[in-house]
Amino acid sequence: MSSPTEVVRTTSPIGLHRVLEPRGEAVTLPQAARRLDASPEIGADEVRLRVETLNLDAASYRQLAEKHTVDGRVDGDAVRAEVLGIIAERGKMQNPVTGSGGMLIGTVDEVGPDSPLGLAVGDRVATLVSLSLTPLAVTDGLARWDGRSEQVPAEGHAILFGRSIAAPLPDDLDPRLALMVMDVCGAPALVARVVDEYVKGYAAHEGPPTVLVLGGAGKSGSLSLAAARRAGAGRVIGVVPTERERDVLEPTGLADEVVLADARSPLGLSTAVEAAGGPADVTVVCVDVPGCEQPAILSTAPGGTVIFFSMATNFAAAALGAEGLAADVRMLVGNGYVPGHAAYALDLVRNEPAVRALFESRLEPHAATPANGPLGVERVGTPSSSTPNGPFGAAGGEGSGA
Repeated sequence: MSSPTEVVRTTSPIGLHRVLEPRGEAVTLPQAARRLDASPEIGADEVRLRVETLNLDAASYRQLAEKHTVDGRVDGDAVRAEVLGIIAERGKMQNPVTGSGGMLIGTVDEVGPDSPLGLAVGDRVATLVSLSLTPLAVTDGLARWDGRSEQVPAEGHAILFGRSIAAPLPDDLDPRLALMVMDVCGAPALVARVVDEYVKGYAAHEGPPTVLVLGGAGKSGSLSLAAARRAGAGRVIGVVPTERERDVLEPTGLADEVVLADARSPLGLSTAVEAAGGPADVTVVCVDVPGCEQPAILSTAPGGTVIFFSMATNFAAAALGAEGLAADVRMLVGNGYVPGHAAYALDLVRNEPAVRALFESRLEPHAATPANGPLGVERVGTPSSSTPNGPFGAAGGEGSGA
């Protein structure tokens, strides 16, 4: 543990004091800022973490990997160099193309006397706020990272504000597994809340709702399927882009029907979903490619709800698309935070063997297959050394927020 530093900063609980650019009248919140102050000295309500692992969000890593792919192989050195450059320039990990970041695991190094987070020196935690707003400095050049996976061994420090969120890592789960779960924990919690609304008669809806999950074989997708079932969904449909993913998801029983479809195809998806028992009352988008907005809307019944958990979502396209289709649907942005979301997601993994098996399969290497397939959804398996996104491509959305 490092020696305590003198607490001298005047702080804002939302981190305004850490914003370096822009300043003056144009000052923004840390997430929208171009550059943050990542110096290690903390203010009275701040916490400094000693960084152990960064977890890049799926959309961000996918963009970086595809940018630096040559002859079908990711140039890991180039990815690592770009990530280091982003952190050095911005004082945080925020992909300038996707605007998203990820989250991290670290150990509490110092706690300001007025911190409301309830953390103590020595606590090992996962941050539940995005790296896109977290002051961050890296000191090891990411030397232990090959640039070909979303989880990044790292040394350095990060700063939490008074209104940040962090959760202690559970003792009964592999830290890598816990990090994957916490990265997307906002999705199942919000799905459970929305399904519960329908079960209780939201908008005069009668009977248990039909729930559709795009990207059902992935992290946020599989958790969302399990959450929908637990919350009382009447029928649960999972959409996957490849036969291999269908073969992975079908035996788990997480979905009543597993649909093989391209979620970017409006008529293709809606027709396939209708054949599987749709349209859905609740549609959950857990994919990391653009172009799924209108297909999701078309697959949702009038008066239904679409929840977007993907950082690749074009929200203007979603809003204007619904208008153009004369679709009476409620559209929700999954912001990554619901009270109790981390505990809820971890409980699903502990008590739903099928979900846990899917997550644990990601901890083992798999043979490489084409990177993107018909739909780049959140995939099962860890990224391989020979493809940008591993055996099943990239993950959908960033459960901790943008």
